[in-house]
Amino acid sequence: MAVLLIGTLDTKAAEIGYIRDRLLAAGVPVLVADAGVLGAPAFPPDVPRQELFAAAGRRFEELRTAQDRGQAVNAAAAGAAKLALRLHQEGRLAGVLGVGGSAGTTIATAAMRAVPVGVPKVMVSTLASGDVRPYVGTRDLMMLYSVVDLAGLNRISRVVLDNAAAAMAGMVQHTLSTSPRLQRRGQASQWDTGHGTEDKPLITATMFGVTTPCVDAARRIVEIAGYEVLVFHATGTGGRTMEGLVRDGFVSGVLDLTTTELADELVGGVMAAGPDRLTAAALAGVPQVLSVGAVDMVNFGPPDTVPECFQGRRFHAHNATVTLMRTTPEENDRIGQQIAEKACASNSPTAILLPLQGVSALDREGGPFWWPEADAALFQSIRNWAYGVELIELDLHINDPAFAAAAAQKVLEMVQTRS
Repeated sequence: MAVLLIGTLDTKAAEIGYIRDRLLAAGVPVLVADAGVLGAPAFPPDVPRQELFAAAGRRFEELRTAQDRGQAVNAAAAGAAKLALRLHQEGRLAGVLGVGGSAGTTIATAAMRAVPVGVPKVMVSTLASGDVRPYVGTRDLMMLYSVVDLAGLNRISRVVLDNAAAAMAGMVQHTLSTSPRLQRRGQASQWDTGHGTEDKPLITATMFGVTTPCVDAARRIVEIAGYEVLVFHATGTGGRTMEGLVRDGFVSGVLDLTTTELADELVGGVMAAGPDRLTAAALAGVPQVLSVGAVDMVNFGPPDTVPECFQGRRFHAHNATVTLMRTTPEENDRIGQQIAEKACASNSPTAILLPLQGVSALDREGGPFWWPEADAALFQSIRNWAYGVELIELDLHINDPAFAAAAAQKVLEMVQTRS
């Protein structure tokens, strides 16, 4: 197994060569992949640029002739992703390390996002101090700020590159010695770390601060039954990350009790998870229990960041940096339709649980978001659109222990029936 070191050998050869030598000195095998397209590589790579572009179905000569840097970067990113995935599937990938500016970061992180959680990933980038969401995505990717531009070696860049090599070497050597691997469902183990979680199937759950009592109680019941529960904060990235694991085949069941990201996607909040939210389990054939946790709210930042078009709406200051806005009956009607339609599209066992006394800690009698008409619109919409899906209505609040127990027992029933 080797670390795949990705960079452009026409512009970043000194840095790539330096970090390669540091890894080799630490006893870590390295495969250098050249993603350059303009000048000649400063030293021979293990994976030539022609091979990298061919993996993306492109010819290097055509890209060089076109002189379109954006097109070349996109092709290199696609090729790097396919290369990394192939090496991983062949059991030859120990980790992925990248060095670069905007182009190098785009290329190397595409490879990192292509391989599963648990594979060591380090990106030394001039962009690491800014918004790194497009590069990290939903993977366990470490971004290390280069501090200075990557334009030759100096007393600062050497220190940063040394640290990157040491971090990668440490992760690789730890991984090889303990062999922790996240396995797809149906394989021998789910996550073998020597901490008592071997052979436990994975159940995922979604949680928000205002649904924590529900999810914590459900999690304990599922864990007692012999499962390991991964809880995801429903902040947009959290929902996407959970569904990525479901699509990758690691998950045996889903407790999607906090579907608040749908409200942000519909209304324009800052914690949307995209239009594909609530589709992964349906497409992967994974049993799922759905509920309507925290769909009574849309998330914004501090009060002065709330768009003017929402003036006059009902707000609640969650803290100094999070402002919550209550969803309306009309919005809840549309959210309910989305939940029902996506549930109906599933080819796996699916149930929707409705807490008729409130969907969040704020949505209870006397609470700041208590609005029975809005909740009624949500529930009725789900009733209207949920065909062929088990619909369970409970005269409980979502954070009542009995509701959590019902959700936990339902997902256990589904998963155990499929086993």
